[in-house]
Amino acid sequence: MVEEAPHQQKTYHRSKTVTVMFLCLLVFAVLMGRLVYLMVFRSEYYTMKAKELHERERSIKAARGRIIDANGKILADNKTVCTISVIHSQITDKEKVIAVLSRELGLSEEYVRKRVEKISSIEKIRSNVDKSIGDAVRAYDLAGVKVDEDFKRYYPYDSLGSKVLGFTGGDNQGIIGLEVVYEEYLQGKAGTILTVTDAMGVEVAEAGEERVEPVEGKDLYISMDMNIQSYATQLALQTMETKEADSVSILVMNPQNGEILAMVNVPEFDLNDPYALPDTVNAEGLSEEKKQELLNGIWRNGCINDTYEPGSTFKIVTAAAGLESGAVKTTDTFNCPGYIMVEDRRIRCHKVGGHGAEDFVKATMNSCNPVFITVGLRIGAERYYSYFEKFGLLDKTGIDLPGEAGTIMHKLEDIGPVELATISFGQSFQITPIQLAVTAASIINGGRRVTPHFGVRTADSDGSNSRTFDYPVKDNIVSEETSASMRYILEQVVAEGSGKNGAVEGYRVGGKTATSQTLPRGSGRYIASFLGFAPADDPKVLAVAIINDPQGTYYGGQIAAPVIRQLFENILPYLEKMDYNRT
Repeated sequence: MVEEAPHQQKTYHRSKTVTVMFLCLLVFAVLMGRLVYLMVFRSEYYTMKAKELHERERSIKAARGRIIDANGKILADNKTVCTISVIHSQITDKEKVIAVLSRELGLSEEYVRKRVEKISSIEKIRSNVDKSIGDAVRAYDLAGVKVDEDFKRYYPYDSLGSKVLGFTGGDNQGIIGLEVVYEEYLQGKAGTILTVTDAMGVEVAEAGEERVEPVEGKDLYISMDMNIQSYATQLALQTMETKEADSVSILVMNPQNGEILAMVNVPEFDLNDPYALPDTVNAEGLSEEKKQELLNGIWRNGCINDTYEPGSTFKIVTAAAGLESGAVKTTDTFNCPGYIMVEDRRIRCHKVGGHGAEDFVKATMNSCNPVFITVGLRIGAERYYSYFEKFGLLDKTGIDLPGEAGTIMHKLEDIGPVELATISFGQSFQITPIQLAVTAASIINGGRRVTPHFGVRTADSDGSNSRTFDYPVKDNIVSEETSASMRYILEQVVAEGSGKNGAVEGYRVGGKTATSQTLPRGSGRYIASFLGFAPADDPKVLAVAIINDPQGTYYGGQIAAPVIRQLFENILPYLEKMDYNRT
């Protein structure tokens, strides 16, 4: 065995010591470098982190922008409410907190206890609490209980225009209607309350609170006129009751610019209690899915979400296409024997004995199916389809409400003579009421297809920073000559024809009636409707009334035309007065 020499052992131990010292110095240098990095280069970040550990943040809701009608009346407003929360680490008398909150908020002791005993930075007990109750809770001055004021949406007129205005959810966000479409303007920006706490999570009283104030949302000014909306709603409810109808819709718009003055779909619902089911519905035992299905039906806006066969009101489109294409002139004469044969199909006129000899104006006044079928066949499927496209019937109107339905129409290659015949008098396809109104407006206003809308402008609550909305207009839908002819023809329909029950003394009114069956045919269910406008020579207002499944008499000329007559008798003088006052 060979032993190391003493000098070799010393050299080994010296080398080992140097290595250890070098490693220690290296570790020390790394640690010092890391410390310098954290203290110098990352100091701001960790200062913020340390601050966050000793700060507690609570949100402050922003006041949502109001919705205001054409005359400055507030249709959607804000109501001050409170949010009650607890901070576990700050509570000094747990049992008293539980007792007070369960009593004042009308909550079970078990519910409150579960949240009070939960270890968290802050626990919400209840939101949207009436301010008087919030003030009562605040008066107890309970440690660990926070009462923050915020806002809840409030609708002063309850159900008025419910399916147009829409409503908001628990966090004040839009759910349906204008509330959701204009969310980005109405919502505002939430603020915060920052409080400083010690290591135990208890607020440091002398540190106070730091507030970042919320920014309120923009007010939305809309074209709806509450007075017209109210009267149209009364008419619709009266009609639904007297005719025992399933529902009634009334739409009123300015055909020159697309502004909608009223949109009624009765039955409506209470905007301040939108999740309530009608008294006629037994909610006991219903699943959540079924309840939501029922609510979706209640919230549905028939003027834009539902399609239907328009029937004879659509003869406005066939007449305009016929005149525009040269397939028919107002002086053309026809003979109606009470039916017309199209291929092997016998399609009858509503007047079984026929209208006999009549020119085109008279045929429109009589709403004669054989004449309109003849005009449709003259136009031809391909050319008729091109007018569907030109008039905008294959596109949505672009209305500023959610869920607009599109037209349900045959493909061009599927339109044979029989399909073309039925399309010509408003059957075998479906459109929405708003689509009918906009298309008719473009035919009578000189040929401009306007975009229907409610939104006019937004502004701050003091009226500053106003922004006006612009909407697309498509010109040359029909010529001015065709438009003038259609205004004249439709005025004759009301003056002496099938729409005479829509006449208003002292005013020139144009219009068209319709009676159509709901599918499946033969069900005995009908839709009665009337489209009217005034003054006939220079239309300023257009209105549509649709009565779904009326009992007894169901002809549009007998039950829908009188609805528009009563509407016009009241709103035409009113509109004249409003225009005079604004001038």
